[in-house]
Amino acid sequence: MPVGNVVDRRMSLAREWDDLVAQVRKLDGFTDFLMPPKLETLLPAADRGPVAIVNVSRWRCDGLVVRPDGVTAVPLEELTLAEATDRANGYLGALQEAEAAELQRLEAQSPLPDDSPRRVARRLLDADEAVGQAHERVDDMLLALQRWMWRTIAEPIMDELGFTDTPAGDPSTWPRMWWCPTGPLTLLPLHTAGHHVAAVDGESPPRTVLDRVVSSYTPTLRALLEARRTHDDVVRAVDRLLLVDVPDAPGQVPLDTSAERAVLLDAFPKDRLTVLDDQATRAAARTALPEHRWVHFSCHGDQDLKDPSRGGLLLRDATLTIADITEGRFHGDFAGLSACKTAVGGVDLLDEAITLAAALHYTGYRHVVAALWSVDNRTSSEVFTDLYRAIAADGRLDPDRAPAVLHRVLRRLRDRHPNWPHRWAPFTHTGP
Repeated sequence: MPVGNVVDRRMSLAREWDDLVAQVRKLDGFTDFLMPPKLETLLPAADRGPVAIVNVSRWRCDGLVVRPDGVTAVPLEELTLAEATDRANGYLGALQEAEAAELQRLEAQSPLPDDSPRRVARRLLDADEAVGQAHERVDDMLLALQRWMWRTIAEPIMDELGFTDTPAGDPSTWPRMWWCPTGPLTLLPLHTAGHHVAAVDGESPPRTVLDRVVSSYTPTLRALLEARRTHDDVVRAVDRLLLVDVPDAPGQVPLDTSAERAVLLDAFPKDRLTVLDDQATRAAARTALPEHRWVHFSCHGDQDLKDPSRGGLLLRDATLTIADITEGRFHGDFAGLSACKTAVGGVDLLDEAITLAAALHYTGYRHVVAALWSVDNRTSSEVFTDLYRAIAADGRLDPDRAPAVLHRVLRRLRDRHPNWPHRWAPFTHTGP
């Protein structure tokens, strides 16, 4: 084809594209189609509490505090992209070492054919000691990380917002705020920033986020706005809870899910509860999800930090992946993920928030409670059991109470063991 004809064809297609975009922008709700959102359309995301967008770049770092009347830039002068990256790498390395130690302990529990009882006992003892040492390193790392996050990020933002002391009363009456981290900070537990040992020892005012405000996360301001809208699919959804219970996935450490199962069986009559246990396959879960307003997973989770879309929940026959979730539209009110690493994304596209928790949130679940890393089974069971005792009753769930209840549970766990943040720090709430 002659060059002139190619140019003419491209110009014609460009004009056609512009015409089509103009037609779309005339439709209701599409006036800003393919355009950056206007600030005034995003400010309502902060109607129920401020949103702190923590921006990290090689040039400068700021906390963009979004309130209904505008945005305030809080310079984070001690935060740098290089140190944030180093902290995130150290965080991931320590967690991966602890997970490897747990897997080695599982292998040690399977004796070899020619093992003597003494050799088996010695191997188990060594494996238990290695796990304990790995958890100590994780706790040391987390305590240092929490102090660093307070100094470089949380304290300047708390001061700007006027959150300077512990509010009186139950956390349901406390101020709320939402964290929207970027870059390597998307991997870190910003909601636990602070000096927790000193706070438990009576420091006043406490230098912790946990003792000043109820925290939630949002991937974007638009996602938070969308979660506050009532979808027609949610209105039409059946008031049923789906319980996916897989305590003994092949090749995984057995889980004790009995407490979570018992509290949900007690709160929901049979006509409002579907249980997938022996039949908890990938296909069965995908079929059941759109038919239930609420879902709880008690199982193992996993994440591929290089390809986070392959991470997901380990069911009987396969993994229910993030890609599986994002293929559908599962509008609902609540998703509880009593599973490991369901709120951690990948290392290559940090700003994309590719996590199972975010995937469920984007596809329509307004509230998602999940964990950032491999968690202690007993602690996870305690967290979710206490959560459901407070928000589930008479065949219904009240997800709007979840943030304050989760906050209260985590503070109690923190007060019990401030030096063991690996147990209480990973649990997060995403949503309104």
